[in-house]
Amino acid sequence: MKNPKSILITGASSGLGAAMAKDYACAGITLFLSGRDTARLTTIKDECISRGATVHMALVDSADERAMRDWITECHDIAPLDLVIANAGIGKGFTTDMDLADHTKQIFDINIGGVLNTIHPAINLMKVRAKGQIAIISSLAGYHGLPTSPAYSTSKACVKAYGEALRGLYAEYGIEINVVCPGYVKSPMTATNNFPMPFLMETDKAIKALRRGLEKNQGRITFPWQLSLIYGAMVRFLPEWLFDRIFRIMPKKN
Repeated sequence: MKNPKSILITGASSGLGAAMAKDYACAGITLFLSGRDTARLTTIKDECISRGATVHMALVDSADERAMRDWITECHDIAPLDLVIANAGIGKGFTTDMDLADHTKQIFDINIGGVLNTIHPAINLMKVRAKGQIAIISSLAGYHGLPTSPAYSTSKACVKAYGEALRGLYAEYGIEINVVCPGYVKSPMTATNNFPMPFLMETDKAIKALRRGLEKNQGRITFPWQLSLIYGAMVRFLPEWLFDRIFRIMPKKN
């Protein structure tokens, strides 16, 4: 969608969410921002206001289905939503001395549940208008299950596939659904990684690629293109036994 005027972003207190909020902020734009850190979210809100945007912020847990439905409905009543960006997520690493069930539940609750709790009410509201756009933030890690981050990669694979399926299903209602698959982008999340990150992308360049893809209504938006090309080729063409061996020895995320 070109020139959305009413934009909702989850996970807007840091990383890509904060960068997107600041990039969209200007006169005539209404932003609805959610996050979990009051101080950081307030800082982002103030900066967006200084750029001319009208900003409403909320501390809401994306894993809380009812709270998310109520908040998104309230936002839509204030200014009908043109663009909803389901960005909130966590990317904690895993080691085998941790409890796999607890770790997986924590990540799934936010990375899958939080996305569903964002896009389901948004779709229902946009169907009435026959207009709107929803961006689902997945990851290149969602192209294949990774032994170094099993819950994270699986959660991103889930929302990637779900977004791709919904795109065709709701096209007739005038709703554009896009899946965003970033590689390594400078953020607080990647700052904790203690291993090489090929083609690490500056945040401003990542935002430009993301916005360009949304304006063109690309079904899948991937960046940086070098890592996307390499990783996509590996998943598609490498024998599974070789892919398995390579990714078994990859450094583990903190």
